[in-house]
Amino acid sequence: MRNVCATALALVTLLFPLAAQSPKRDGKKSQQKSTRSQRLVIDTSKLVWPQPPDIARIKFANQYTGEKLDFKAMAEAESKKPKQSWMDRLAGSQPVSEQNIKIPFQFVRVYGLAVDSKGNLYAADQAVDAVFIVDPQGNVQFIRNGKEARFGLLNGLAIDDNDRLFVSDSKLHQVLVFNPQHQQAGVVGTANLADPGGLAIDTENRFLYVVDTGADQVKVFDADNFQLLRTIGTAGKKHTLTDPGTFSLPTQVALDGDGNLYVTDTLNNRVEIFDADGQFISMFGKSGDGPGFFARPKGIAVDSDGHIWVVDAAQNRVQVFNREGQLLASFGEFGPYPGQFGSPYGIAIDKKNRVFVSEQFPGRVQEFQYITDAEAEAARKKQADARPSKSAAQGGGAMK
Repeated sequence: MRNVCATALALVTLLFPLAAQSPKRDGKKSQQKSTRSQRLVIDTSKLVWPQPPDIARIKFANQYTGEKLDFKAMAEAESKKPKQSWMDRLAGSQPVSEQNIKIPFQFVRVYGLAVDSKGNLYAADQAVDAVFIVDPQGNVQFIRNGKEARFGLLNGLAIDDNDRLFVSDSKLHQVLVFNPQHQQAGVVGTANLADPGGLAIDTENRFLYVVDTGADQVKVFDADNFQLLRTIGTAGKKHTLTDPGTFSLPTQVALDGDGNLYVTDTLNNRVEIFDADGQFISMFGKSGDGPGFFARPKGIAVDSDGHIWVVDAAQNRVQVFNREGQLLASFGEFGPYPGQFGSPYGIAIDKKNRVFVSEQFPGRVQEFQYITDAEAEAARKKQADARPSKSAAQGGGAMK
């Protein structure tokens, strides 16, 4: 595979094509209105990494903030509200019309993510105390605390090949299991987990991996009978261990196509890799703010080409690596716009190479499209055929 750019190490910088919309000015009043109404517009169709003339490998696709907001209906409901009398205001009572207005649920603090076989996105929101379920059309359902389930502090999510949903709960020290109809069907690890976080499921070997952040371990359960099989890491050292195969506040886990396990070792600012038997293979990453370094690695996922995507919560970016830890691409910076992040946390990649990243400030989920090595190579060849005299200058189209 070739680099995303002509350089040996492809660092993809974030560029925002921005345009300010200015209304026509008609006199002093219009000039004042123009100044107030001027706003920033982002052409999201051009949000790609890297930028032309290189072959795009990552494209911004969408963002989700919760239930759809019908601003027109909300404005109409607001206009129909009767005025409160001074007695109502003194009593603090609410008009009947206002009581009947349905306020759409919005993301506030999003942690774990998962995608089922139908393309539905699942997002765990700690502040709302609910798992949001967003279908491909943007419609939202819920698994809510006190309604469909009892939650203490939501964290990680995972979905197996039968569309069973696994939800880790840091406060209740357990993992809840829901059937495809979103009904609770089991509980995992009540006696074995201190502070469960990230989850991953090996559907071939039938392993459920649970990051026990408080214990500095990854615990491996049978995905069917929920029995504890083994642990990875050493507990009881108060987050002080740095040796290979040990952790200091691990956060999230991911699996590749061969069943190898990838763990974000957050306080050690590294990623550790284990085989399906739990044996340590290798690790990469160091503390720092430069390209390829980590400050607080949290979410992790592996794409269909075996590239490792790591979310850095402190540096508000996502970095993509190969198995050897070589940086292939990086995108993101602090901010509220598409392609920017505010304390990102979770990441999930589905079979269609859609990449979802959760954020806490603001609460939202951004969706990106990953262009595979094969797709990028085909695009590179097409570009070379169209402009043969310049093909050599374009560089490779695939991530290394």
